Amino acid sequence: MSTEKAGDIFHRARGRTLDAFSAEEEREWKGPFYFIQGADPQFGLMKAWSTGDCDNGGDEWGQEIRLTEQAVEAINKLNPKPKFFVLCGDLIHAMPGTAWRKEQTEDLQRVLREVDRDIPLVFVSGNHDVGNIPTTETVMEFCRTWGDDYFSFWVGGVLFLVLNSQFFYDASKCPALKQAQDQWLEQQLHAAGQQRCRHAIVFQHIPLFLQRIDEDDDYFNLTKSVRKEMADKFTRAGIKAVFSGHYHRNAGGVYQNLDMVVSSAIGCQLGEDTHGLRVVVVTAEEIVHRYYSLDELSEKGIDNDLMDLLKEK
Repeated sequence: MSTEKAGDIFHRARGRTLDAFSAEEEREWKGPFYFIQGADPQFGLMKAWSTGDCDNGGDEWGQEIRLTEQAVEAINKLNPKPKFFVLCGDLIHAMPGTAWRKEQTEDLQRVLREVDRDIPLVFVSGNHDVGNIPTTETVMEFCRTWGDDYFSFWVGGVLFLVLNSQFFYDASKCPALKQAQDQWLEQQLHAAGQQRCRHAIVFQHIPLFLQRIDEDDDYFNLTKSVRKEMADKFTRAGIKAVFSGHYHRNAGGVYQNLDMVVSSAIGCQLGEDTHGLRVVVVTAEEIVHRYYSLDELSEKGIDNDLMDLLKEK
């Protein structure tokens, strides 16, 4: 399936917003709702990881296809339907310009095409999607294939911000793109800080931190100076939560009033967690989330206590 056809199906973000939702209609709080967060389907990593060659391996991704198909089937069975399904980066394993990238992309698009048409998909860029050190060319390729690399949208009175976290990691090859996102983000955070929304939530691939704001720098988090700067900006603007992936394990912590949520992968696990998805319920007062294995979500659906939150007025 061509990327152009896939894009039409997926309501790709354009003009820094998502056309699946009308900002005018969605700015008002209408009551509790929920969405599904997934991360790192990363077609090709399981084979590469098993062979110990993550740079050059990844010539098979049948396991990831089956796991992502299971995720899609589980989501499609949910009732009521989630407002959207967000994938927090590393959609495929092949880096820009490497072997298997086109094939992995087409197979992922084919699987995601089966998501219920009434459940919009939200795509977040990861390091394998735009490169560890992104360039103008790699970012543009992502935008052509999956939609804007950063944008905002409204759902039920809640403002959602999707960020390209590679700009926070290393934007040395595309400083102008980082500057543009920084300026755009300042405007978005100003609006959030004016309390024009019930909640404000951020999606990005790389976590600010894995457990604590003062933890050591690591491949899987942002550097101390960057994370503190971003976390302070977010808390001043009233951002309630940041959802990310990248770690291939569940983790997270709290900084002031900011919930840093790190979700494990749909695909390759690097710890003891199971392949899974996170259910996120948004009520008038709080954001409640729970990670489910794909088997749990497929067989049992969402727990009753979370379903009860959706009934609150």
